[in-house]
Amino acid sequence: MIVGLCVVAAGCGSTSHTYTAAKTQKCLVEKGFKVSHSVDFVASTATGGSFKTYFPGNDVTVVFGESESDGANLDDAYRRFRSQNVGIDDVLYQNGNAVMLWHFHPADADSATLESCLK
Repeated sequence: MIVGLCVVAAGCGSTSHTYTAAKTQKCLVEKGFKVSHSVDFVASTATGGSFKTYFPGNDVTVVFGESESDGANLDDAYRRFRSQNVGIDDVLYQNGNAVMLWHFHPADADSATLESCLK
């Protein structure tokens, strides 16, 4: 009963994450990655900022909402505006308020590097 009250009253155990474009970008640059602010239309509307970074043989647009629900809205926008021949589930990922749109399916190491820089 006490645990149930904790979850209802305070959100105990919540896994919600809010990341920032500036801190994430700084981490990637410190690891030697190039960053660009030339982004697509959806990314340009992100309330928390956006950028593109480059991995060997791949690139990823990283967009941030101010909240997790903003991130979900950005994810929805990418799904709505995608080309019909694009397998979006293979290249679009959301983690908290951050949404990552890869050009190609990411290598596990690339995905792990990006995820480790979400700050």
